[in-house]
Amino acid sequence: MRPNRLKQLWREGKPALGVWVSTGDPYVVESLGRAGFDWVLIDMQHGMGIDVGRAVACLQALSGAEAVALVRLPWNQPEYFQWVLDAGAQGVLVPLVNTPEDARRAVQACRYPPLGNRSFGPNRARLYGPDYFERANDEVALLVQVETREAVEQAEAIARVEGVDALYIGPADLAISMGLPPGLDVQDPAHVAACRRVLEAARAAGKAAGIHCAGPEEVVRRFQEGWVFCPAGSDIGFVNAGARRAVEVVRGTRPAEGRGVYG
Repeated sequence: MRPNRLKQLWREGKPALGVWVSTGDPYVVESLGRAGFDWVLIDMQHGMGIDVGRAVACLQALSGAEAVALVRLPWNQPEYFQWVLDAGAQGVLVPLVNTPEDARRAVQACRYPPLGNRSFGPNRARLYGPDYFERANDEVALLVQVETREAVEQAEAIARVEGVDALYIGPADLAISMGLPPGLDVQDPAHVAACRRVLEAARAAGKAAGIHCAGPEEVVRRFQEGWVFCPAGSDIGFVNAGARRAVEVVRGTRPAEGRGVYG
């Protein structure tokens, strides 16, 4: 089995820079996998029509890349873990993990016995080494999203769950749950304090901590704060930025922004 460079960076105390994929286009994914990022995440939750088949095609496009191939699942259900891990995903991001019980449910689906109850059948994953079963529990990265007020209140307990590797903040959903407008890099003091609590909870448990960022400038600051898993942008975000810049250069005016949280 291929070593998971993401987990190696975390063990060394180094941050990992990534990119979000919302289009599910294998050609785009292949290009991003060779752009210098440490990881590429295929978003099945909020991506545009990324079903299991498209996710598998994207994983295949990353086969020859150094970037670690991750998938954000649509939900915390065993079949989603099974499908993408058997297809070769090197890690999964699980949305809306609000309690230690939610985290343990994710561990059960992600890990082979004795840590979990994942069924064995990694047909594509085994193409990259016959020792998949022996190493998968150590090499596959399990990240859980802390993105509600309830989850923040239980961050310490979630971080202590064996088998969880990292806590990841979804700032927009967290803001909504706190009665704030959705957004990235939220500066409301209560939101800032909540994010800090999650970071400290992860550190105290020896786990990694990540947060969704508005762009590379925020990533630089977050890395300085101690976060070790941050995206610099998304595929569609880079396309939109480049297209608007081209129009601005030629016409001298910049088109109105239409950016979403994941693009």
